[in-house]
Amino acid sequence: MSGEESSPLIESRRDLIEAMSRGAKPRSEWRVGTEHEKHVFHKAPIRPVTYDGAGGIHALLKGIEARTGWTPFFDKGNPIGLINKQGIGGISLEPGGQFELSGAPQANIHAAAEELDAHLADCHAVGGELGIHFLGLGVTPLWAVRDIPAMPKSRYGIMTPYMDKVGTLGTSMMYRSATVQANLDFSDEADMVKKLRVSLALQPVATALCANSPFLDGKPSGFLSFRSQIWLDTDRARTGMLPFVFAPGMGFERYADHALDVPMYFVIRDGEYINTAGENFRAFLDGKLPQLPGEKPRIKDWENHLSTLFPEVRLKQFLEMRGSDMGDRGQILGLAAFWVGLLYDDQALSAAADIIADWTDAEREALRNEVPVKAIHTPFRGRTLADVSRQVVDLAKAGLQRRGLGEDIYLAPFEETLDLGKTPAERWLDKYHGEWEGDLTRIFADAEI
Repeated sequence: MSGEESSPLIESRRDLIEAMSRGAKPRSEWRVGTEHEKHVFHKAPIRPVTYDGAGGIHALLKGIEARTGWTPFFDKGNPIGLINKQGIGGISLEPGGQFELSGAPQANIHAAAEELDAHLADCHAVGGELGIHFLGLGVTPLWAVRDIPAMPKSRYGIMTPYMDKVGTLGTSMMYRSATVQANLDFSDEADMVKKLRVSLALQPVATALCANSPFLDGKPSGFLSFRSQIWLDTDRARTGMLPFVFAPGMGFERYADHALDVPMYFVIRDGEYINTAGENFRAFLDGKLPQLPGEKPRIKDWENHLSTLFPEVRLKQFLEMRGSDMGDRGQILGLAAFWVGLLYDDQALSAAADIIADWTDAEREALRNEVPVKAIHTPFRGRTLADVSRQVVDLAKAGLQRRGLGEDIYLAPFEETLDLGKTPAERWLDKYHGEWEGDLTRIFADAEI
């Protein structure tokens, strides 16, 4: 029996809400989790990595399993990831082979840094023997979607054709984008709402500071974060800035109502993925899902569904900050520091809430739409987003300093971006037009992580 089938049946709306609200924790138990996705490639010639073969991702997973003792998990007999020894976190594969670390919840950013460094050491040790390298960019700069081998994961076989029905860039999101994410806790419903509002409104700031995907199909794309642009035309039903969050009455129930309106992707039974793409979870609650007539959903089905929503900040049993391009080690840890400093210090959180208090839905949406092109140079209320970013980074730094753990050192990459007035993407463009003389293959050495 699969985990889905052994999960309790959903008996009422309370069960839908409790799937999120049970994540509430006292401050003493707040943690930070980091996630990041790395593109994988071979050199000489530069090319994507297949799943199978002596130098494939299957071999990479097997090598890291042997090195770490982590436990593999499978899809139809194929290993598609590893679970760490604590059973909370590990490695998974994105559709185009992006190699993802889902970090375990850590007490502070120093611990997250140790976890990251250990993971990168594993990747380099095993990958080096296989000729596999790792690239820290938000979008792979050379290959079209058709050039990237697909990973053997059933859910992606369902999602890929569905993407073409709901947007034009969904497959680019799946196969050639990579992100870095920070996950944070809340204490109760009111704390969740305050943090969700602040982090949604300020997500364009994080996107701008981390802008690191200026190339596409072998040339400049015209965007500083093409990864962020991709999400604007992936699937409007499950992405975006969630304006309802800022309306009166926001809470767990309101987010559950939103999630019920988002079309489904799949249901898992006996380890098999049943294609329910485009179906309605409300119909499932009534036992009217065409693919499973008469059957009603279980808690695990709802949790799976919540994981297929892709807003700029996602609510599960914690808050996921989803707006940033993959970068180097400094950017991964800098993003965690940025959000911990803002959200885990009462003074910083209240000051950030004051900053965004009178921003309108239209202003938040305009920032979200313009940041992929202009990043920190996006105009806003007679200034630029760089000015807002400086103000917010200073708040985060002060919040970290009040924690007294020395974590403010991790904000240095964002402070450098603001001091230079150039995002990582712009610095790559300078090299492309300068010392690289238009040879974009040079980025595979310079952006290797």
